[in-house]
Amino acid sequence: MKSRSPVSPWQHAPVSRRTAVQAGALGLMGLGTNHLHALQAADSKHVAAGSGSAKTVLYIFLSGGLAQQDSFDLKPNAPDGIRGEFNPIQTASPGVQICEHLPGLAQRSRHWGLVRSMTHRTNGHTLGHYFMLTGRSGSTPGFKGDRVPRPTDFPSIMSVAGYSLPPQKNNLPPSIVLPERLVHWQGGTIPGLYGGLMGSQRDPYFIEASPYGNPLWRGAYPGYSISDSTRNPPKDPDARVFQAPSLKLPAGLTRGRLDARRTLLGTLDDQRRKLADSAEAQSYDRERESAISLLTNPRVRNAFDVTRADAKTQERYGANSFGWSLLMAYRLTEAGVPLIQVNLGNNETWDTHGEAFSRFKNQLFPPTDRALCALLDDLESSGLLDSTMIVMAGEFGRTPKLSTLEKVFYKPGRDHWGAVQTVFFAGGGVQGGTVVGSSDAIAGYPASSPQKPENMAATMYHALGIPHTAAWKDEVDRPHHIYHGDPIYELLG
Repeated sequence: MKSRSPVSPWQHAPVSRRTAVQAGALGLMGLGTNHLHALQAADSKHVAAGSGSAKTVLYIFLSGGLAQQDSFDLKPNAPDGIRGEFNPIQTASPGVQICEHLPGLAQRSRHWGLVRSMTHRTNGHTLGHYFMLTGRSGSTPGFKGDRVPRPTDFPSIMSVAGYSLPPQKNNLPPSIVLPERLVHWQGGTIPGLYGGLMGSQRDPYFIEASPYGNPLWRGAYPGYSISDSTRNPPKDPDARVFQAPSLKLPAGLTRGRLDARRTLLGTLDDQRRKLADSAEAQSYDRERESAISLLTNPRVRNAFDVTRADAKTQERYGANSFGWSLLMAYRLTEAGVPLIQVNLGNNETWDTHGEAFSRFKNQLFPPTDRALCALLDDLESSGLLDSTMIVMAGEFGRTPKLSTLEKVFYKPGRDHWGAVQTVFFAGGGVQGGTVVGSSDAIAGYPASSPQKPENMAATMYHALGIPHTAAWKDEVDRPHHIYHGDPIYELLG
């Protein structure tokens, strides 16, 4: 197998002379795509899609780990020291209760179901991310857990599914991640969201609309910012500004001139193909076409311009990073992007070791409930909900026992807990009001129907119609299974 040296996601890979010549041809287009990194495209063989009900899978990731017993799996009869402060409320589905601070979702339970028994073996952030982003509850021999993505990592769900779907007729990227990469406040990039063993050309497209800023601030800014510590908050205010990516033709380059340049490029391509008809060239072709599509598709350009949405839309979604991110995801769904991951909060925003209940009540649940309800409403009214599967999860759940990091917080929270978490599913073939599995009396371990990250990933692949026998092939043509578990059939109608 040809060796590949690690490539930092923040840097360009080494460029060969031939690639530089090809890139010069791309420069003839005068394309500007600021905030868009790694415009890689699928260039290898695709397996045929099956008959799934979803055309889009939207994966909402809650970095830090949502507390299951304070959100979707409350335990009001648990003893003191375990029971949280919140009360359960009845949803529109008989027998299904969730947290009182998610009232909008409670009213819309006909659209969603829950898996209350997702489990894996780690309590660590980095490995937990890796499990839940790759859909594999194990790691490759080269995995070091040091917040460095490597080409020896398992590929992400976004990469695998993007590879497995037929090329889009609109030339749009097969998978997009927004509004930011997952980084860690102490430094490093969280692994698990990249092409890994499939190669960096399988990385999803990253739309960097949310600047990293001061790592001691996190949450749905502006209006819902959270400091990393209540005892020692940051001295400077949260100055982050959500910036919609700029996708525009350079000044003076009209659509007519763009078409003329494409004709010129066609002539150059004929000459280039006589010199080199390689996988590298094919990849370059798809990258260029995707860039052109991103620039010239009015619906895509509109999808990114969320901060200037009309007042009614801003009110429904919330004029904050959570609302803008889910609005962008809705518009990209409309545009036909099949795989979208939305990271609701960086720096492990949902890592509620302390002040958990005030943070859930005042900073985390309000913008999430509002934006997710607006997304469900828009998907339903546009007729897209049945063909769009939404999955929402974090890297793990939280401990049954309350505790306090006294040097950092005044009030209690919960620590990391991989043994069980609740995963939210909606649309795309999900049977509304369904609850799969259960946790024990203190939400500490699965009590029935345990599910693993492999089952969650398989449910996404199945919804997209990817055959259960499908495989992806590495650069020496060795096949690798896509499915490593069964879909969660009980969840599906």
